[in-house]
Amino acid sequence: MRHAPLTAFAALLAFAAPAAAADLRICVEGAYPPFSEISPSGDLIGFDIDMARALCDEMGKSCDLVQTDWDGIIESLNTKKCDAIIASMSITPARMEVVDFTNKYYHTPGAFVAEKGAGLEGTPEGLAGKRVGVQRGTIHDDYMVGEFPKANLVRYGTQEEATADLAVGRLDAVAADKATLDLGFLRSADGEAFEFFGGDQAVPKYHGPGAGVAIRKGDEELKQAFNAAILALRADDRYRTINEKYFPYDVYGAEEGEGGSTAAPAEEPAAEKEAAPAQ
Repeated sequence: MRHAPLTAFAALLAFAAPAAAADLRICVEGAYPPFSEISPSGDLIGFDIDMARALCDEMGKSCDLVQTDWDGIIESLNTKKCDAIIASMSITPARMEVVDFTNKYYHTPGAFVAEKGAGLEGTPEGLAGKRVGVQRGTIHDDYMVGEFPKANLVRYGTQEEATADLAVGRLDAVAADKATLDLGFLRSADGEAFEFFGGDQAVPKYHGPGAGVAIRKGDEELKQAFNAAILALRADDRYRTINEKYFPYDVYGAEEGEGGSTAAPAEEPAAEKEAAPAQ
């Protein structure tokens, strides 16, 4: 039997060898534009996606992004299918019982959207009996349950499903993150006949201080690495470059320790993603 030359044999081994495992696996959603979505070519894109990659680069880590359904995203973290969640997850006391969070990497308010001229009021009385769509297991779901008990809530697995039903008249209104409603819906062809109403919705009890990176309880080293990376991105042009790619305003909000919550003007688009359920 003739043997292949050593160089050819080595090349075959290199081709057959499995790819090296990434340092970190990051759970992302992929159905929450403009924070995360799937492009026509099948790629993950969005603010969260770019932030995840930039944070990994800053930490010197190789990262795999794992698209995960919102309903099971915390379970995926806690069963070690991923090491962190970067999916516009708001920092709330309920979630802090089951995961740890970094400092915020952005903070924007919630909002209501309805058809133009509908005359709805963003009050418990104004939405009593109205069909209001929310993404299941989000801060907006919790907010509606706690403060709008007479609204007829309709829950969806993704925010895209909720706005799609609003567009075809199956809902009276949708409650969600303001930037997502603005840039992911109102500025699209489907959203031309709709508008914000009721002002910004930002109740700390429900909406929290912003969206952070979620990690497993007790992983202090990874938490501090992400915190340092967030600060580094904010300190130079990288955060601003990513922000301006998706938003015409600063979604970070007030600097840490300054108080306040939103960066966008009251009726300008701003956004904050709903956080995942404490599963």
